[in-house]
Formats: sequence, structure tokens, C-alpha cells
Amino acid sequence: MRPVLLLSLVLFGVPVAAEDAKPIGVASGSIVRLADFESRHVPARNIDIWLPQGYPQARPYAVLYMHDGQMLFDGSQTWNQQEWKVDEMASTLISDRKVRPFIVVGIANVDQRRHSEYFPQKAFALLPERKQQELLALERGGNKLLTAGLVSDAYLKFLVTELKPHIDANYAVDPKPSATAIMGSSMGGLISLYALSEYPKVFGSMAALSTHWPGAFLANDESFPKAMLDYLSAQLPKAGTHRLYFDHGTATLDAWYPPLQKKVDALVAEKGYDERHWQSRVYPGAEHSEKAWADRLDVPLQFLFPPQ
Repeated sequence: MRPVLLLSLVLFGVPVAAEDAKPIGVASGSIVRLADFESRHVPARNIDIWLPQGYPQARPYAVLYMHDGQMLFDGSQTWNQQEWKVDEMASTLISDRKVRPFIVVGIANVDQRRHSEYFPQKAFALLPERKQQELLALERGGNKLLTAGLVSDAYLKFLVTELKPHIDANYAVDPKPSATAIMGSSMGGLISLYALSEYPKVFGSMAALSTHWPGAFLANDESFPKAMLDYLSAQLPKAGTHRLYFDHGTATLDAWYPPLQKKVDALVAEKGYDERHWQSRVYPGAEHSEKAWADRLDVPLQFLFPPQ
């Protein structure tokens, strides 16, 4: 790891000067950047860690791991000028004592590898060979959709065996599953659910917003959704031990999701999850965008981190 940081670093976020870095603008709290955090499993990437105002006074903090880290905090630096407004919402909820104090670990995606890293590998393996080859050959925007093949298992090894140990060792956090959540949207929703299912002793809760259940962009093709359901039927943790949050809108790409989410909800209900451990919400008219996710971010955050 090359430790070039933005605002504050290392043991419990002691402020240091940043060099050769464009600061990320936040409304409250501060950002620590671990620049080009190296891994044995996946290419290096930036990790942005948000620390709330007053950190580390409320130790131990819960931890929220979020995918697509470059989209979370500062819309002036994103490709579409949108952001999740994570710092604004988390600060408000913590200040109002509607959630337990937590930090956010934003994990940047690596451009063309995003789909390869977020596509649940063991669910893909349940597809017939013909369908696997079809998906591997798909292109989007002139490039293969799965440009690196299937590497989500390697991505999760990076999170679990390299990134999380670093966070646990260097920040004032509670390392237990009950204090460790993972969240994402679209393909980030799929990989969040996959992470909890693969590592139930690491992640105690997850939130998947506008989950891209089709996996690819083939309208009315339920091959992968069925494979994902088969995977979840076997691997989803038993009821009473974990917390699951799902939601979706009904406009733009989110219009694809209602019938698929209903099948997932039926499976979760069959497994005995109750409303304390599972929520699935619909936001009529909401589109597939960071603005839409920011508008409802308070709901999953309060579900993941209820006040103690």
C-alpha cells in the first residue's frame, strides 16, 4: 500500500498534511485517503475513509463498507456530477442519535473491471455452460461487459483478508459482525448480498439499493436471476443472525427490478426473516441514479445501525 492520505491518517485519524492530492469536499467530518491501496488479489485502488465529527470520542465505531467509493462524497469529482451525500446524511443521523456512530470505508471501483468484480461468481457458476459463454462474450460500449472474467471471489478476499484487517488495526472500530455492514447499489447491491452470504462471520448486515438482479443487460432474460435465487437458497444465512435491506425505484433501469425483487423477497420470507431483520421497500417514480439513492439513504442507514 502507498499511504498517500487526504486529510487525516492512521491511528484513529490524526490529522496530517496531504501532498499532491485534490481534497474531497465533505460537509462534515473528514476523509482519509489510502491512495493505491495494494492487494494480492485485485488491482490497487483508492480507499476513502469517512470519519464523523468528534472521531474517535465515540469509540468503538461501527463500520460501513461501500462499493463505488468515488461516487459517495463529492459530486464535483464524479463522472455525472452526482453523489450519495453519505457524509451529510451520516452526520445528521449520528448527531440526532438516530444511529450508532459509524465510519464509512469507500472502495473505489476500477473502471472496466467493475462488472467482473461485482458479478457473484458462485451464482454465475450455476448457469449452464452455454449461458456462461454468452455472458462472457457480451459487450457494452464497445468493450466486453466482463472484461476480466469473473473475479468477485478475489474482490471479496481483498475486502475480508486485506482491507478489513487494516481498518480494524488502525481505526477505533468494533470488528464484530454485528458492527460490520456492507452496502452498494445496482451491481454493488449484488456484490453486497454475495459478500454477506459468502462471509457471514464477517458481515452482519447489508443493504442493496436498486439491485441489478439481471446481472447483465439482457431484457427479460431470467437465467441469472434464477441462478442467483438458487445460490441464495443454499447460502443465505439463516434467519435471526443477519440483517438484510433491499429497495428499488420504478423508473429508468429500476423498472426492470420489481418482479425480480418479489422473488427474492419470497425466498427471504421462506427462510423466516422478520421485519426486524429484513426490509424491502419500493420507491415509486425513483430512478436509477446516485441522486435517487441519496434521497433515501437515511432509511438503510437507520436499519443497518440502530442506536444502542
